[in-house]
Amino acid sequence: MPKLILVPLSGTDADRTVENAAIVLSNAFGAHAIALHVQRDVRQDIAALASADMGMATGLDSIMARMEAEATAREKVAEESWRAACTQAGIPLAEQAAGQSGATQEFASETGEESDWLAEYGRAADLILVGRVREGDMLDMELMEAALMDTGRPVLIAAEKGTPVLDGIVAIAWKNTREAAGAVAAALPFIRRAKRVIVFTVEEQENPEPVDKSHLRLVRALRWHNANTGSQVLRHESRPPVRVLLDALAREKCDLLVMGGYGHTRLREAVFGGFTRAVLEEAPVPVLMAH
Repeated sequence: MPKLILVPLSGTDADRTVENAAIVLSNAFGAHAIALHVQRDVRQDIAALASADMGMATGLDSIMARMEAEATAREKVAEESWRAACTQAGIPLAEQAAGQSGATQEFASETGEESDWLAEYGRAADLILVGRVREGDMLDMELMEAALMDTGRPVLIAAEKGTPVLDGIVAIAWKNTREAAGAVAAALPFIRRAKRVIVFTVEEQENPEPVDKSHLRLVRALRWHNANTGSQVLRHESRPPVRVLLDALAREKCDLLVMGGYGHTRLREAVFGGFTRAVLEEAPVPVLMAH
């Protein structure tokens, strides 16, 4: 059961979805949520501009002042929004564990590279909760990469809209791999609470006969945690496997998708390439991943 949840905040409107998800999870598990906001190191950025000799030397002081003001304003927005959301939800501040029962929260701020600080804080967390987008409609690959690849901790990627449903239907995109097994293990607190669990196996197009029976062993094992666990082998029928899975999620009205993160090189080329990236771009439900 996750008792320490890390929630990186950007200080933008995109934080609302992540804040709502953090409150739901904290209340459900009696967890402590740490909201982390990282300011960019403006002086380091300015030094890089100066060393590049871009003909801007005379205006660097004003540029630095403006960037520092913007960074300070964004941190203020992140903290005030987090405090307001927690106050409305009745979640008290607690910066140290002292036998509290129920959900608690705190706000932390650092200066530097967000991915570096996310890794530092994330390695001590039970679960990292991130949003899909920060500004605009692009996936925040750098943040997801740091969360998944640099911490060794499970990552819950919130849906773009709405709040998590913890007593609904949990879907598992199963492959007979270490990464998928790690994701299932991380998802056990959610699996135990679920109304229903479905283990999906998407048949490989180059091997239409599903000779691997590992999903049946997984179902048998998970029934010790949730008796209402079953499996479905999804036929691709000349469609891309990701489309087959997404259609199954919609058909079964799933509320959470559990899947492994794959790859040993840069995440945006490996883990978030192809199948996984398409799931994150299109799945209307939160996705819990582990690597």
